[in-house]
Formats: sequence, C-alpha cells, structure tokens
Amino acid sequence: MLEYETNGELKTKSIDLLELDPSTDVGALVEEIQKAEPLITASRAEKVRLLVQRLQAKLEQNSKHIFCLVKVLRAHILPLTNVALNKSGSCFITGSYDRMCKVWDTRSGEQLHTLEGHRNVVYTIAFNNPYGDKIATGSFDKTCKLWSAETGECYHTFRGHTAEIVCLSFNPQSTLVATGSMDTTAKLWDIQSGEEVFTLTGHLAEIISLSFDTSGSRIITGSFDHTVIVWDTSTARKVHTLIGHCAEISSSVFNWDCSLILTGSMDKTCMLWDATNGKCIATLTGHDDEILDSCFDYAGKLFATASADGTARVYCTATRKCISKLEGHEGEISKISFNPQGNRLLTGSSDKTARIWDAHTGECLQVLEGHVDEIFSCTFNYKGNIVITGSKDNTCRIWC
Repeated sequence: MLEYETNGELKTKSIDLLELDPSTDVGALVEEIQKAEPLITASRAEKVRLLVQRLQAKLEQNSKHIFCLVKVLRAHILPLTNVALNKSGSCFITGSYDRMCKVWDTRSGEQLHTLEGHRNVVYTIAFNNPYGDKIATGSFDKTCKLWSAETGECYHTFRGHTAEIVCLSFNPQSTLVATGSMDTTAKLWDIQSGEEVFTLTGHLAEIISLSFDTSGSRIITGSFDHTVIVWDTSTARKVHTLIGHCAEISSSVFNWDCSLILTGSMDKTCMLWDATNGKCIATLTGHDDEILDSCFDYAGKLFATASADGTARVYCTATRKCISKLEGHEGEISKISFNPQGNRLLTGSSDKTARIWDAHTGECLQVLEGHVDEIFSCTFNYKGNIVITGSKDNTCRIWC
C-alpha cells in the first residue's frame, strides 16, 4: 500500500504483487513498478526493493515445516461445531452444542473467556480478521451475537431471523456482519449500531455459505436451492444469480482480486464463474461423490476441491487443468485450505486424521494423527506455522 497526500488529504493506493514468487527477479520487478507508478520516485526505490524482498522471503517460510502436537484441549462437555483462529494465531475460538463459545490462548492452551448467552447450539463462529478484536457467534436460537475478543463482553445481539443461523462472515473492513439462515435469507448487520442494514431475499432454500469480496462491496450466498446469488452490499440488489449446479451448494468463494467465483456442489462438480458478468467459465468434473469444500489459494493461482469420495484435487486457475490429486484419506474430506504461501494444503477427514500435502505434486507430507473421531474443522494461521484441528471427539489439537 502506498500512502500519499493530495491537497492536504491523505490517500492510499495498492500495488498488486500476486505474481510474486521465490524465483522473481526483485530488481527487475521494482523497475517495472517504478515505470508504472509515478509515486515511486528514485529515492523510494530502495525502500520498495527491501519490502518486496521481505515479502519474497515470507513465500519461502515454513515450506519444510513439520508440525508437532503441542496441546490437546478438551474444550467443551458437548460436541464442537467449529474452530477459528485470529490472524496472528495467538488465540482461537471454539463453538459447541453446549451453547457456548470459548476463547483460547494458542501457545499455553489456557482458556481466556467463555462467551455465554445463546439458548441453543453455537454453530458458526468468526473473528473479524485481520483486526481480531471482535468475535461473532451464530446460533440455532436464531440470533447472532457480537463480542469483544479482549474482554468477552457482548456488544450486540442481532435478532430477526426466523430459523437457525448456519453461516456468518465479517466484511473485510469490519463494519458489517453477514448471517445466513435456514429461513432462506441472509442479513447484513451494522457492527457499531447493532442495527439490521438489509435482508437479502431471493433464495428458495436455506443459505449455507456466504463470502464477501475483498472490497466489501459484494457478497455471495450459496443455497440448498442449487444457486449462488451475488449481491451489492450497499443496495441489497441482486447482481447475478449463478445457475448451473443440479444439487445443493456446499461452498462458494471469491478469489483475491474478485474476478472469479468458485462454487462446489453435492452434484459432484465445482464451477468457475466470471464475477463481473455471472457467466460460467468452466465445470470441473472427476470426483465420484459430493464436493464438500473448495477454496482458492491466497493469490488465486490455484484452487482445490475436497470430496466425500476421500480425495481432493488441485487445479490451475488459468488453465482449469487438474495439476494434482490428493489420495490417501480413508474417509470423506470435509475441509480443505491452502497455507498462505500457496504451496501446502491442509485437509480434514472422517478417517480421524488431518493431512498436509504438497499442492503441486499431491504428495502427502504429514499425517496429523491422534483424534478418535472425525475431524470436521482444521485451519492454518496466517503465517502457516500453526494448525488447529477440531474433532467430534470433543477435543481440539494445536500443532506447531
């Protein structure tokens, strides 16, 4: 990000470095940036070069990291529903059928706060990353609550849904929370005032996934009605309806620059869509069973699918070709995510294990074992050197 002043007004501008990789010639890249961006004068070039070198070094970090079990937490008296890390990985949260959300210190395993107040299962949870100072919890009691991550205080209870809340998300600016419900609607809530901003109506069945774009100006909702809708968050207007799947949607996400949308479905396919016109670019087949999760890497160069057939696949976004198959799990894979560097994948399975894979070759690099029931949640921290796994055995495991 560049910060500059025009007529006394402070402005910002971003430089896209999504193509940066460990082999990039930094000197040549900085020259290109200078040619394209007048704000980068000769006196600033060295500072830019050092920044780009630091980013390049981060892409190499943790590529040979072996994860070791650090802590086992018996977090709740009833089964867990979800696990989420803050950006730095310093703390994480757990939701449960016991109607509570708990906040934990990752390094020590110490419980920091218990967020109590829901009258039914706490099903979906999130930090307002990258800030990490607020937590949202969505419940089968039809409400969403907003909490302080630092003190555990409840700021607001958002009421208005007429059925269970099953998904939620903060916008990147941390000004709105979106909730998706079994009542077929999604709602946008103002974090400051606690008021409802909009209700998004148009789906014919429950909404099970939602995702903001990086600007926060659009949100997508995936539904059991087989469709995904793109909405304008400033007007609640439908921008596009993505029609093409012939079974329930399981996941829907934007890539980083918001040019593409990836959808996974129970129809065993994933589809890639042009986010600007809502047209389908590609339908990817090959799995023998339902696709349960899908994701882009941070730069959007690759995307991955996880299936009930026990395998996962990695695709090149530009060519839409499958570049690797992840084979080795003995049960369905319900979660998949890239590390921030985009060279590793993490999967969680009903076979009670999580696995770390090489994204480009499909080689299984490590099996994270020890849980005695299926793993339903697993996630990297922002640096990619911590993994949290959550299981139906009522425990979380911290791997560093």
